[in-house]
Amino acid sequence: MSPMRRCSRSACAQPAVATLTYVYADSTAVVGPLATYAEPHTYDLCAEHSERLVAPRGWEVIRLQPDPEVSKPSSDDLLALADAVREAARSPEPDQEPVGEPTRHGHLRILRNPDM
Repeated sequence: MSPMRRCSRSACAQPAVATLTYVYADSTAVVGPLATYAEPHTYDLCAEHSERLVAPRGWEVIRLQPDPEVSKPSSDDLLALADAVREAARSPEPDQEPVGEPTRHGHLRILRNPDM
């Protein structure tokens, strides 16, 4: 079991519930559900800090809220896009990577299913 991630704000020991990502090219701060993995250039935030976040002047804040009614994956366009990204990122020589080890492509992380 992995340790609980804490808020990235200094002196805050609260558990993280959201992930903040800055999209510099679009002058946008995106606050969404806690990412599966802590990534470089993202910040985990507790509930209080994620709600109080303000972006620099001239920037937009986008808050992505998970739909509590959705309990399992659906066949919407986002899943199709995720499948396309996984397919495009597959290594042409899968024998070169240990099974089950994550592979990084830019800011994306590909988790291989050892059963497939």
